Amino acid sequence: MKLTQDQLDQFETEGWLLLPELFTPEEVDLLRREAVAIYDEQRPEVWREKDGAPRTAFAAHKYNEAFRLLGRHPRMIRPVEQVFGESVYLHQYKINAKSAFTGAVWQWHQDYGTWKRDDGMPEPRAMNISIFLDEVMPINGPLMLVPRSQTAGDLEASHDLETTSYPLWTLDEKTVTRLVEQGGIVAPTGKPGSMLMFHGNLVHGSAGNITPYPRKIVYLTLNACSNHIRTPTRPEFIAHQDFAPIQCVDDDALAKLARSGQKAAA
Repeated sequence: MKLTQDQLDQFETEGWLLLPELFTPEEVDLLRREAVAIYDEQRPEVWREKDGAPRTAFAAHKYNEAFRLLGRHPRMIRPVEQVFGESVYLHQYKINAKSAFTGAVWQWHQDYGTWKRDDGMPEPRAMNISIFLDEVMPINGPLMLVPRSQTAGDLEASHDLETTSYPLWTLDEKTVTRLVEQGGIVAPTGKPGSMLMFHGNLVHGSAGNITPYPRKIVYLTLNACSNHIRTPTRPEFIAHQDFAPIQCVDDDALAKLARSGQKAAA
């Protein structure tokens, strides 16, 4: 799996890139079923909205075989290695729920701001890559991105501990307005199995989901090994401290598991 020069140029300029339907329906069906089962578990890695609906599940690669394979899948790992020019390790792994009718907002923010302040990450040489497990539509709370905002660098932020159940370093309205006037807003949508990758400093957020259509997305934060975190303050299941380079599995590993009929829980 290699990005073309045009794709690399888009990522460099716009700060994001969407690869439609990179994973097959067979692979996505397996991951979707496993995600629903994980949300039903009562464990510290599963965080919930204030009304009790699932918000996100951390570190699924440590207790679920399907998500372990996804976290080492070459279709996810190789493009990021290509962008950074070196091996990467897994800094964070989460499955965001955005449940039907109850999925809450994610405020406007930059991911690197959190990684720097909470985890001691030296540089923005990490990025989020995400796999759509459900169809992401304009109506069910898609991720909204501010193109080219990554060029603004690391912006001043405040720690929001009140809006949702998940604490976040958020941007003020004046800053977001200024950046949107320069770059606009895009909301990448696509079928299940599509993969979105975006720069660690790209400003983004999402509205709540008041539709009957859930919007589950897997997020891997991949960090260049040379850029490993120095002063983590969050639990290890949120900010991982195994800095070994990811060793990819075979490209058909997920498909084989789906066909095996075996229980995916590790």
